[in-house]
Amino acid sequence: MKDSVWPTDAVEAAIAMICQRLPAFSYRQKPREGTRPTGAGLLLVRRFGLGWLAVFCYFAGVTGHDLFSNAPETAAAGPAKKESSSFAAQPLAARMRPRSLDEFAGQKHVLGPGQLLRRAIEADRIQSLIFYGPPGTGKTSLAQIIALHTRSKFERLSGVESNVADMRRVLAAAANRRENTGQSTILFIDEIHRFNKAQQDVLLPDVESGVVRLIGATTHNPFFFVNSPLVSRSQIFELHPLTEEDLLELLRRALADGERGLGHVPIQAEEEALRHLAKVADGDARKALNSLEIAALTTPPGSNGVIHLDLATAEQCIQKKAVVYDADGDAHHDTISAFIKSMRGSDVDAALYWLAKMIHAGEDPRFISRRILICAAEDVGLADPMALILAGAAHQAAEFVGWPEARIPIAEATIYIATANKSNSAYLAIDAALADVRSGRTLAVPTRLRGTGYAGAERLGHGKDYQYAHDFPEHFVAQDYLGAARRYYEASEEGAEKKIKERLEKWRAQIEALRK
Repeated sequence: MKDSVWPTDAVEAAIAMICQRLPAFSYRQKPREGTRPTGAGLLLVRRFGLGWLAVFCYFAGVTGHDLFSNAPETAAAGPAKKESSSFAAQPLAARMRPRSLDEFAGQKHVLGPGQLLRRAIEADRIQSLIFYGPPGTGKTSLAQIIALHTRSKFERLSGVESNVADMRRVLAAAANRRENTGQSTILFIDEIHRFNKAQQDVLLPDVESGVVRLIGATTHNPFFFVNSPLVSRSQIFELHPLTEEDLLELLRRALADGERGLGHVPIQAEEEALRHLAKVADGDARKALNSLEIAALTTPPGSNGVIHLDLATAEQCIQKKAVVYDADGDAHHDTISAFIKSMRGSDVDAALYWLAKMIHAGEDPRFISRRILICAAEDVGLADPMALILAGAAHQAAEFVGWPEARIPIAEATIYIATANKSNSAYLAIDAALADVRSGRTLAVPTRLRGTGYAGAERLGHGKDYQYAHDFPEHFVAQDYLGAARRYYEASEEGAEKKIKERLEKWRAQIEALRK
């Protein structure tokens, strides 16, 4: 049969159908009104003179599939066996990822019955989201559940492995998909904080126009590490560390699951051992599950063929937990905040715990001692002036000796400040005076108080009628030092400041009487 016998309209319709089925040959631009679509097949025919039959053979050879069959593609036995083997080789934590919201452990504050995120996933009405929380809390697993339930095309990228070219490829395919089939695209980016500002900016136009709906996962606070325009277009969900009960549930489920977990292995695990794994994992499901797998794979079975996991085995199989602490992220700021607030609140034990956490994580001792200095001045103040002196000495000692010995003077200053009388009167007084200077009318220096250390000052009247306080009883004389009635400092009755208050009230009474 000659090529000219083929009906042109029918051929072009077939070519268009082929191009839709082959993303590599699809086109983003819509055809101009009154023109026929031009695909890769028409290009081969018109530019290279290939016959239609040759074009069909070319496309069939490229894809390796029957282009005209509507039957679903079936995987060969070889790839299926390879995929099964690959799944079995994955760590236990990867195999036990939840497949539905009912299997998801923890995070009831966002995934409990009736909560917004759960309703959105169940209704397939996902908008752009950012999941933020410590490792092992279910950020990637939650994205995988969305992938299993959504009717949208689900694409994955990694902030560690992907680059701008990968992002542009996915975004272009998403735009083509929406134009050709109307199907929307969800783009999941794991470790999105790894992308720099320029890389994140690439996403913005397509997120803004709805070409893709973004799901980002990060262990860092998105308000610091994700571009503000992306954050403003996304809903932020913070995932919390799992509780010990949540982790116990996961460990028991893994032991009972014969398909994905360790149910096919005869294991007898003591409750005490499981609780130890759940406690030391510190809210990290991945760490708990992988430690359980190590215990199961490395413990020889007993005479009855059963692997016995006791507390000693559990202690060996889970290493000392790494404290979640980053030098410039949330853990850093949150921990020092808790430390200061514990000293201010006079909870010495809490203050020592947060101090120990920072020491264990390797925080700079000078950073800690500087914060102690600030707390001594702001929160103890004049109720116990010795606190500031001791804090200064601790700072000097820490700078001089460093870790680990610096822990001792820093702890001494921490205990002293946490147990001292508290007063923030100095802090409030200077802030009140600053607010007055910034917003009120600037007061002129009274003539009697002006400097007299230069020629001509006397002719200007500077220093006239000034009374030298030490020439009077109790080294005090009532005179107007401001030229206006102002009151910024209010002494408390705590500690040493109680005596300050008594003296101050007597002096103020005399000054006010002078003004009258």
